[in-house]
Amino acid sequence: MKLSTKIAYNTIIQFISKFLSTIIGLVIIAIITRYLGKFGFGEYTAAITFLSIFGIIADLGLTLVTVQLISQPGADKDKILGNLLALRLVSAVLLLGLAPLVALFFPYSSTVKMAIFVASFSFLFIALNQIMVGLFQKELRMDKVSIAEVANRIMLLVGVIIIVKTNTGLIGIMFATVLSSLLSFFLHYIFSLPFARIRLRFDWSYWKEIMHLSWPLALTIALNLIYLKTDTLLLSVIERPSEIGIIAEVGIYGAAYKVIDVLVTIPFMFAGIILPLLTAKWAENDQENFKQILQKSFNVMIILAIPMIVGTQLFAEDIMTLVAGQEFSASGPILKYLIFAAGAIFFGNMFAHAVIAINKQKKIIGAYLFTAITSLTAYVILIPKFSYFAAAWITIYSEVFIALASFYIVWKFTKFIPNFLVMLKSLLASTAMLGLIYILEYQGIFNLIYLISSAFVSYFVFLFLFRGISKEDILSLINK
Repeated sequence: MKLSTKIAYNTIIQFISKFLSTIIGLVIIAIITRYLGKFGFGEYTAAITFLSIFGIIADLGLTLVTVQLISQPGADKDKILGNLLALRLVSAVLLLGLAPLVALFFPYSSTVKMAIFVASFSFLFIALNQIMVGLFQKELRMDKVSIAEVANRIMLLVGVIIIVKTNTGLIGIMFATVLSSLLSFFLHYIFSLPFARIRLRFDWSYWKEIMHLSWPLALTIALNLIYLKTDTLLLSVIERPSEIGIIAEVGIYGAAYKVIDVLVTIPFMFAGIILPLLTAKWAENDQENFKQILQKSFNVMIILAIPMIVGTQLFAEDIMTLVAGQEFSASGPILKYLIFAAGAIFFGNMFAHAVIAINKQKKIIGAYLFTAITSLTAYVILIPKFSYFAAAWITIYSEVFIALASFYIVWKFTKFIPNFLVMLKSLLASTAMLGLIYILEYQGIFNLIYLISSAFVSYFVFLFLFRGISKEDILSLINK
C-alpha cells in the first residue's frame, strides 16, 4: 500500500471511529450525569482528576518518545518497545499505586477515596496502551487503535447501563471503567503482534538512554498538568462560599470540561498521524515538505476550530442541557469560555508536535514553567472569589500562551510562518453560517440538532465557495 493511500486510509478510519466514539462518549456522559446528579458527578470528576495527575506524571514523556524512537532508520522495534513497556509499567504501578494513599490526606468523602482506588487500575491499563499506540502510529495502522477505542466505548456504555439498572452508584461506574480499559489493553496487545514482539525488557542501560531523551518531555508534561488539572483539583478542595456546595460546583465545571475533553481528541488524533511524517521529513532535512505538511495540517485545524468556537457561543447552554440534563444548564456559560481554550489547543497542537519532530523539547521548558507558575498562582487567588469561572479564564490563558510559545519555537528553528488566508476564509464562512442560523430562527433545544447539522453543512458549503477548501487541497494533504 502506498504511503499516500495509508495516510488517507488512517485518516478516514480515525475520523469515522472518532465520530462513533464521540457519540457513544456523549451518551455515556448523558447517562452518568443524569444518574449521579451535580453532587455525584462532582465526586466522579474529583476522583478522575486526582488520578489523572498521577497518571500524567507516570507518562514520563514515553508516549511521544515511542514514536520518535521507532521512527528512526534501522530502529530495533522489539528492543525499544519491550523496554518502553517495562519502564511504563514500573512508573505506572509506583505512581498510580501511590494515588490512593495520598488521597487519604485530602478532604474527600470515603466514596471518592474508594473511587480513586478502583479507577487506578483503569489508568494502569490506559498507561500501558499508549506504548502500543506509538507503534501503530509508526506503522500507519491507527485503524487498530480505532477498533479498540470503539470497543472500549461500547463496553463502557453497556457497563454504565447495567450499573444504573442495578443502582450500584459511583463505585460501580468505576468498576465498569476498569473492565472497559482492560478490554482496550487486550485488543491493543493482540493487534500489535503482527508488527513487533513486545515483551517486557529490563535493559537498565537502555532505560537510561530513554530517560535521557524523555526527561524534557516528562518535565514539560509535569508542568503542563499543573495548569491543566489543578483547576479542577483546587475547585474540589479550596473553601469558599457556595450556594450549591463545592463538590456540586466541581460537577458543573466537570460536565463542561468533559465536552471539551471529547472535542480535543480530534487535534491529538490528527497530530498522532502527522508526527511520524514530520519527524521523518526533518530527519531527512526535507524542510520544504516539512513545512508543506505543517501548513496543510494547520489549515485543517483552523477549518475545524473556528466554526466550533463561533457555534458554541450560540448553543452552549442547550448543548449542556441536551448532553448532561437540565440540572447542568449552568455548565453552558462555562462551556462558552472553555471552548476558546479548546480552540487554542486546535491551533497550537500541531506546533507542539512539530517541536517534538525537530527535537527541541528542551527549548520550550521555560514556557511551560512560566505558565505553570502563573496559572497556579492565579488559581489560588481567583478561585475563592470567582469559582469555576476563574478556572475557565485561566485555562484559556494557559492554552493560548503555550500555543504561541510552541509556534515561536517552531518559527525560531525552522523559519516556518503559516499562511493565514484559510483562517480568514474560515472566519468569513463562519459569519455566513451565523447569518443562516439567524434566518432559520433558533428556538432552543428542541430544534438544536437540526440547527447544528444545518450550520455544519452550510459552513463547509460557504468555505468551499470562498475557496477556503478545495479538491486540490484535500488531495495535497493526503499526498503529503
